[in-house]
Amino acid sequence: MKKFYFNYFILISLLGLLSFVIFLSVLIHNKEFDSDLSRVERIKKTGVLRLITNNSINTYYYYNGQPTGFEYDLAREFANFLNVDLDIVTPGWNNMFSYLEQGKGDLIAAGLAITKERLEKVNFSIPYMTIQQHIVHHKLVFGPKNIEDLTFRTLHIRRGTSYHSRLEEIKKSGVDFNYILHDNIPTQELIHMIHDREIKFTVADNNIAYLNQRYDPDIRIGIALQEKESLAWAVNKNDSQMLEQINKFFLHANETGLLKQVSDKYYSNIKDTDPYDLKRFHQRIKTRLPKYKEIIIEESQKYGFDWKLVAAVVYQESHFNPNARSFTNVRGLMQVTTVTAEEMGIANRLKPSQSIKAGIKYLDKMVKKFDYLEDDYERILFALASYNIGYGHVIDAIQIAVDIGLDETKWQSLKTTLPLLSKSKYYKQTKYGYARGWEPLQYIERILIYYDILKQKNIKETK
Repeated sequence: MKKFYFNYFILISLLGLLSFVIFLSVLIHNKEFDSDLSRVERIKKTGVLRLITNNSINTYYYYNGQPTGFEYDLAREFANFLNVDLDIVTPGWNNMFSYLEQGKGDLIAAGLAITKERLEKVNFSIPYMTIQQHIVHHKLVFGPKNIEDLTFRTLHIRRGTSYHSRLEEIKKSGVDFNYILHDNIPTQELIHMIHDREIKFTVADNNIAYLNQRYDPDIRIGIALQEKESLAWAVNKNDSQMLEQINKFFLHANETGLLKQVSDKYYSNIKDTDPYDLKRFHQRIKTRLPKYKEIIIEESQKYGFDWKLVAAVVYQESHFNPNARSFTNVRGLMQVTTVTAEEMGIANRLKPSQSIKAGIKYLDKMVKKFDYLEDDYERILFALASYNIGYGHVIDAIQIAVDIGLDETKWQSLKTTLPLLSKSKYYKQTKYGYARGWEPLQYIERILIYYDILKQKNIKETK
């Protein structure tokens, strides 16, 4: 009887083991089935694209609780192109390539220059931007006149960057200088250390350097360290389908103007900014803005505006000077005309609180005229142009866009047609006639620069 129980126990154990093996084989089969999917097929199956990137102002960051940044916006458009959601992975700069290799993300989009060293690790997409490495230094520090003049200087850079590779090349060529490597420190932080005179020299791509000059106006962009380079997205070496999809997207984005639209949002005319004007703006944020900040915030909230955008408009209109007067005789903080003042229900446009109330109320009126536009950002740009040049002239520019076959719902189209309002060939065919159509473009560019500076200051203050 004991032997029977013993054999029965062995039989049950063997059956259990067999069931476990069958169960395990099913799991392995399913896993192998999933592993047989290409990355693009898996993305479409799961509905999620995983972007590996880095936290910085030129790639990806949060503002007012919402993700933003050039690389983020472009990757979001790519996710829309694939009809999937976007997930963000930020492992730190020095870990991005290992994350890609381990399958913890589908691509890297982080302002990567195509270099010989990186081509050994990954495949790159077709380029989407051309940049050039430059020395960055403080305005009170003499920068090198040429590469040989780097001798005896010390530069601070992030490890594993294209800057690191270039400095190694220069050093091997015989130029005697030093460089200190930092791990996972964004270039923008090194630039800020230059501005605060904690270090003397760093290296940055010109797009990053000029963008950061908005926030740190005492920096100067010095000599170029090499020829121009191309930025691209990176994928795994064996992932040809992913590379093909990215390249298709970039061709689509280039043909439709989407790439230029996203680029202009972050980098339009960054080289044309006057450091003196930026310095003056930073000073007046401290000396003049506090007098009007409370009323700007209060009135902006009534209409759902970001108060920092409104503050940028106020500064562009008057430099926070309540007695400002334009050559067309508009007056006050928000340069409200007498007609607009009456329409908005204020008695004294020179009184700061009334000028701000009237200006914001009028801006809201302009925004509502473009409610049919799907994109909030585009709607604001159309409204700001109307605030500056008049709604009628903007409507004329929209009609010209229609007539010449441009998409009249896109700001990129109005950047083409608004300047045409100064040419008789076009304005004679319009309802509202001649206008200095290039002015709203310059007006909006400056507002967006001031707005960006205020946003970045807010981010730093809330960290």
